[in-house]
Parts: sequence; C-alpha cells; structure tokens
Amino acid sequence: MSKTLFERICNRELPGDIVWEDDLVVAFRDINPQAPVHVLVVPRRPIPRLSDAKPEDKELLGHVLLAAAKVAEVLGLKNGYRLVLNTGHDAGEAIPHLHFHLIGGRRMRWPPG
Repeated sequence: MSKTLFERICNRELPGDIVWEDDLVVAFRDINPQAPVHVLVVPRRPIPRLSDAKPEDKELLGHVLLAAAKVAEVLGLKNGYRLVLNTGHDAGEAIPHLHFHLIGGRRMRWPPG
C-alpha cells in the first residue's frame, strides 16, 4: 500500500511548512489557506477517515485534539479558532488520512458551508 501525501510530509519525504510536531502528530500549513491561519493537524499513523477509526485509536484521537489546542496556543489564536474534520466525499475530504483543519486569525461565520 502506498503512503498518503500526509505520511510523506510527516516523514519529511515531501516538503511542508511544519509549525509543530511531537512523536504522534505533525501540524503544517495548508497549501490553500482559507483564513490567515490554516494549519492541518495530522496523526503520523494514518487512519483513512473518522468512520474507519477503531476503539484502539481512542488514545491517538484524543492526543490529536490536545495537539490541536497546543498548536492554536503556539500560533497565538487567543480569540478563538475553528477545528474542522471532513469525513467522506460529500464533506470535502480530499486525502484519505484523517486530519483536522485548524482555522483562525479572523472572525468565523455560521453556518460554515
């Protein structure tokens, strides 16, 4: 099975503007930002999408959420941010590797889309 684009960025096989990382998660700037701050928070171990997550992924998923909060802090998003997870084609999922979009630096509107 071939590696996903995000696995290759996490492994430094492809360039990415990495803003934060630890042993389990890498956060890097989106190449098509939708706000002044738009970072992807990606687990190093690929899970294709949330609907494919298993009970044994619980700890990793929790870690990814806590990592997203840390990235927001590091990036100075004191007034708030949005965390978006797309699952499936209709939701706009483009890469089958679970990831969160951390979006901020401007006021968000509701409904989102």
